[in-house]
Amino acid sequence: MSDSRPLDIHGKPYNRTVLVLVLLIGTFCTVLNQTILSTAFPTLMKAFDVSTSAVQWLTTGFLLVNGIMIPISAWLINRFNSKVLYMSAMTVFLLGTIICYIAPTSSFATLLIGRLIQAAGVGISMPILQTIMLTIFPPEKRGTAMGMAGIVIGLAPALGPTLSGWIIDSYNWRVLFGMIIPIVLLVLVLASFQMKSVIQLSKPKIDIPSIILSTVGFGSLLYGFSEVGDKGWGDMLVLATLAVGVIVIALFVWRQLTMENPFLELRVFKSPVFTIAAILSGVTNMAMVGAEMVLPLYIQNIRGESAFHSGLTLLAGSLMMGIMMPITGRIFDKYGAKRLAMTGMFLLMAATAPFIFLTAKTPIIYIVVLYAVRMFGISMVMMPVTTSGMNALPMNLISHGTAVNNTFRQVASSIGTAILISVLSSVTKNNMPSTHMVKTLPLAFRDKMINATLSGYHAAFIVAVIFCVIGFIITFFLSSKKSTTNGGAKA
Repeated sequence: MSDSRPLDIHGKPYNRTVLVLVLLIGTFCTVLNQTILSTAFPTLMKAFDVSTSAVQWLTTGFLLVNGIMIPISAWLINRFNSKVLYMSAMTVFLLGTIICYIAPTSSFATLLIGRLIQAAGVGISMPILQTIMLTIFPPEKRGTAMGMAGIVIGLAPALGPTLSGWIIDSYNWRVLFGMIIPIVLLVLVLASFQMKSVIQLSKPKIDIPSIILSTVGFGSLLYGFSEVGDKGWGDMLVLATLAVGVIVIALFVWRQLTMENPFLELRVFKSPVFTIAAILSGVTNMAMVGAEMVLPLYIQNIRGESAFHSGLTLLAGSLMMGIMMPITGRIFDKYGAKRLAMTGMFLLMAATAPFIFLTAKTPIIYIVVLYAVRMFGISMVMMPVTTSGMNALPMNLISHGTAVNNTFRQVASSIGTAILISVLSSVTKNNMPSTHMVKTLPLAFRDKMINATLSGYHAAFIVAVIFCVIGFIITFFLSSKKSTTNGGAKA
């Protein structure tokens, strides 16, 4: 491939810079929607007159459909023209966004349907972005390319709560969806002219049993973990859905390994480099996402800050990650992933440990700085490690590697969140004072309530530190060699 004059699969030149820009803007809009409703729930509950458990489905359902679509994306990417597929994904996302925007307050189901349609578009657009970036850039420049993709994948969800809080405080909830519509329309217009088909197609046949097994297995597993925070690990529904998920995924894996042309090529795990990178990426995500869920709860419940201010407290860290992603990508291109990942995991571990000692009067600036250092560390790990794993795969397995890695990361995020929230809940509950103190010693009861809640946060962050330590140990198994060629696992 010529850097100055890149060619599509038909041998025609295209403007790579403009193509990447269109991809980044479009995918930023889609991925932003993963978290943009997180601080809007109270407003939506009031507007649609629904309960907390009902409104949570706007996020739970979104993540479920998103997680279900990612494994299917590898087949779609190898089957359909990348320009047509990307524009289709963005059109689906636009349709869902419009449905959400016009949803009448008398019909919560309409809003939920719109969110699920949005999620289908996101589940396709995100893997397309990564696969195209890995395809149109040579291995020695992929770190920089994936650093740019990391701005979208890492920064957009992190900005969601802050942006949502500001919009809810200043405008109507419909603006959350309305502001996205013109941007996506512009992306579709630009894509119709600037997007090119850049991924070689292998036209794999569709395997309906694999789609069913993938949908049921990953859907059940993700749902089970999403319900742990509310229902606990002993709930029969949680245990049943987790059991169904594990069994069906095992059947899915067995089918893929016994098929001549699998729906999702799991033999990417034959590459030790890819396998270590996928595991480290998953563990890092567990440490990142779980803490991202717990910290806003502390800021709102213990400090009494608004949802918007809790999002604002995390904003510096989000911006830090956005700034550092392209920089760490360039460093990866020069020196490889091992030293970057080791340094990043050490920083993540060192900046997470102080949260174990949070008090009701910990200065907010202390939290802002520590969180920013955490995100700095994550930026040194996430995309460089992912890129090193992808560089170990042959070109025909890039789309499968992307789908496997993203699915692994999605499941790891759900597991990490479930573990941290359940630890927080159970430790808080076990340390709660006796209710008879409410009347006899009200002030002591209040203090004990705060201490019990703080104990829960301390325990949750101890688990987050354990995730960081595991990740730090895994970095020692990364190859110190800088991979610049696509060798590794065979199809």
